[in-house]
Amino acid sequence: MTYSEFFAEIKGKFLEADVSNIKDHLTFQFNIIGEAQGIFYIELKNGKIRIEPYVYNDRDAMFTCTAETLREIEMGKLDPVDAANDDKIKVEGNIEKAKRFGELVESHLKAVQGK
Repeated sequence: MTYSEFFAEIKGKFLEADVSNIKDHLTFQFNIIGEAQGIFYIELKNGKIRIEPYVYNDRDAMFTCTAETLREIEMGKLDPVDAANDDKIKVEGNIEKAKRFGELVESHLKAVQGK
């Protein structure tokens, strides 16, 4: 799988999340290593989500992982905190804000289950 294919897949899935209850400004950068290597960011601001294939220099947290690890998190098969504790995902930056990535994952999973 190429980075472009992976990015399109993950963007499409996370855009389904209802983030209207997240009013804070949070930015997460993802550095994908291995297959589908590349960088993208997710920005949550005023209850809206934006996902772009660029570096976000003023990010709150940066996650480094494989495409497969992020896919497992997105599907609810792997908890983001467990992934960090098991060294499947490396986290840098503001740890408290990084933990809030879990809110996005939960919102996404609720949207998927509601379909």
